Amino acid sequence: MDTIKGRVRKFGDNIDTDTITPANTLQLPTEEMIKHAFSPVFPNFYETVQEGDIIVAGNNFGCGSAREQAIDVVKHFGISFIVCESMARTYFRNCIALGIYPLLAEGISSFFSEGDEIEINFQNEEIKNVKTGETAPFKPLSGLPKQIFDGGGILPLLKEKLLKDS
Repeated sequence: MDTIKGRVRKFGDNIDTDTITPANTLQLPTEEMIKHAFSPVFPNFYETVQEGDIIVAGNNFGCGSAREQAIDVVKHFGISFIVCESMARTYFRNCIALGIYPLLAEGISSFFSEGDEIEINFQNEEIKNVKTGETAPFKPLSGLPKQIFDGGGILPLLKEKLLKDS
């Protein structure tokens, strides 16, 4: 994974898990739940999202509860990367566990508008707005979090380990 490009789906600060997956939708099947994802701030998001889109947000993305559905719906859309200024600790860990790569970069939200093209260069540890040329550094995952992500998430990694140990 050297360079990733995608279309920006832009969100602001304090996007909580109830915004990502409203509480009144949690008992619905995933196919129905996704129709309400991000609806408090981005009505009909599910109709416009495409596989390979990348979320760019401000501070405190994923704050609130620890509900896994708030990562499941993002993954269901084919989004594999979330770039933000800061992320709630539990959401960060859940992203890695479920195979979504969280990237933190100071001031990154101001670099992008909805629909811009983003480029994530892992070799240079840099995020770039392709249109404006603005760049920001990020620190990639390392150690166990990187192992978990590279393994496809915590469950695939554990299954692989169990198979090796048996």
